[in-house]
Formats: sequence, structure tokens, C-alpha cells
Amino acid sequence: MEELQNFRPTKAVIDLKAIQSNVSNLRKHLHSNVHIIAVIKANAYGHGDIEVARAALEAGATMLAVATPEEALHVRKHIADTPILILGAVPVNFTPYAAKYDITLTVFSTEWLAAVRDIAPTFEKTLNVHLKVDSGMGRIGVRSAEALREVYDAAQFKNICVDGIFTHFATADEEGTAFYEHQVEVFTSLVNSLPVKPRLVHAANTAASLVKEHVQFDAVRFGISMYGLSPSDYVAHHLPYELKRALSLETEIVHVKQIHAGDTVGYGATYVATGDEWIATLPIGYADGLIRGLGNQEVLVGGVRAPIVGRICMDQIMIKLPKKMPVGERVVLIGTQGDDEILIEEWAKRLNTIVYEIPCMLNSRIPRIFQA
Repeated sequence: MEELQNFRPTKAVIDLKAIQSNVSNLRKHLHSNVHIIAVIKANAYGHGDIEVARAALEAGATMLAVATPEEALHVRKHIADTPILILGAVPVNFTPYAAKYDITLTVFSTEWLAAVRDIAPTFEKTLNVHLKVDSGMGRIGVRSAEALREVYDAAQFKNICVDGIFTHFATADEEGTAFYEHQVEVFTSLVNSLPVKPRLVHAANTAASLVKEHVQFDAVRFGISMYGLSPSDYVAHHLPYELKRALSLETEIVHVKQIHAGDTVGYGATYVATGDEWIATLPIGYADGLIRGLGNQEVLVGGVRAPIVGRICMDQIMIKLPKKMPVGERVVLIGTQGDDEILIEEWAKRLNTIVYEIPCMLNSRIPRIFQA
């Protein structure tokens, strides 16, 4: 069967120039010898991993980071030579693939390394690993100089190279600095306890890379702000440069009807018209990531705001139009139309969550359209 085009009008439009601008401006902000690790896990936070990775690399990133073996293999299938770091734990049986495809693994367990030691002689190439320090985040990693040295020593065998060491900050996006400074102190002390410092020392996440200059070390990990979003309100008010938003979400009206006072809309008949109203149906629903908690959220149509009415369905929603409009009229759910803009932050506030979650909710049923 021939490759099909996108027939559905619902789409997420990804501005790759915005991605490149955000990376390029970070490159200017950092010291010249600091590497940028572009974090493209979770399908590049819902933006499209391969296209985003290529744009980031063109703009100055030198390494990519993902969360799982499957993500790493998918990226390696399309991008041959760039180093890829898996930030999470991986099973021992993945290590031959990691070595073969030049995928760097995160290591923090002597037991894990003992199991790898038995199969490492069969590796086609040397396996690069980065040691993970838990300086206070409480997820994965070693927590003391003694434990770090044990893992470091356990990694000293054929076909294994300790190429890096890193940690992750829990509060770098907050105004208070006490816990952040504590983590810096813990991490620096543990790095200095090693007999040989690895090639890449990295600690700064997005927030730290933008507002905490003294933790750049050898590399920074650039995630949420690569997509034009701030990690927090605090960071948003202290940005060293303007971020450009990369994602917009749009669709079209597929049906219009007039209803009258007392008529209802949607499951449960929860919306009741108070007079003559024009109602439009849009082909997007909770199966796409527009979850029911976004009921009453507004969209942009004809340059003005229109509310979602009735309960969000699996595949469709209904909106109350300001006036009669034609089928095919463009509707913006996230992005700009006319003089108004609906931000991802608006969705996040309505759902009582963080901006990270919103683009990740938009699943693969929504095609990504890339603008270079």
C-alpha cells in the first residue's frame, strides 16, 4: 500500500527554527568549551525525536539523551554517529546492543556491573558508561564517596569505559538555593574523590544551565526550554534570552449546528443552552491527549476565544461559536491566532500540573508537521 498522507485536520505543528534558536542562544550563553546534551526523551517531549534531534545538532548540540533502550535504538536507526546517553536504568541484556550501537549507559550498581563483566568480552566495541550520583534527588545513583568508588572500581574491566559522571538537581528551578547548593557540594565532593575525573562531568539540567552559571562543568542537559518552555515561573522571570515556543496544536471545524434554549450537548447532557447558540464539532478528543480535565478550556476560532462545551469525547469535542462559521474553519487549541494566544501554561494551570506534561500528553495519533 502506498504511504498515506494525513487526512485528519488535527495536527501538531512543530517549528524547528524555534528549536534551533533556543539551542543556538544557549550555545552563546554557555562557556565555549561546554557541551550541550539535547534531551529528546519521550519523543522529544512530544515534539518528534528525530526531527528535533537533527535541528538541535545543527544548532550546536553535540550529544543526545533519552530515557529508555527503545528510545535510544530508534534514534540510532536515524542518526548514525552522534553520542546517545540513556539517562535511566537499563537491563544487563541490553548492554551488547549498547556497545554495538555506541549508546552510553547510566551506571550506579556494582551488582549490575558484576553481571556485565561476564558478557563484556563478547562486546563488538567498548561500552561507554556515565556514573550516576544521587546528590539529593532520591531517584537513582550512588549516595556516598565510598559507594561511588566501589562502582568506579567495578567498572575497570575490558570493554568498559567510564566516560562521564553526572547528577540531577531537585530545586534548580526555584528561588531558594540552600538545597541546590547542598547538591552542588555533594556532587563536587564525590567527583573529586575519584582517582581520575571522567571526560564529561555534567550536573546542570535546563534550569541550572539557564540561571546557574557556576555548574556548567563539561556539559549541560537541555530539555524543556529547548522547546521554548520555562521549567518554572522563577526561571521564566530570570531567563538570559527569550525562548521561542516550538509547538502549536490546531484542527478544523467538521460540523456546525444551531441549538436553542434547553437543548443539551455531550455525554450526560451536562451542557444546556440558554438561548440560540451555534455549536461546532472538532475532531480531537481524550484519545489524542485532550483529556476531560480540559473541559471548559477555550480555543481560538476566527481570532477570538470560544469555550469547549459538554464533556470531552474520545474523538471529538464541541465548542460554542461566537457566530455561525463554516465547516473547514481553522481552530487553534495551543498557539496564536489573530491577536490572542493560548499557551501551554494555560492548559497546565487548568489541569493543576506542569508544562512538561502537556506536550507529552499529545499522543502519536496526532500527526506532527515540521516547519523548517
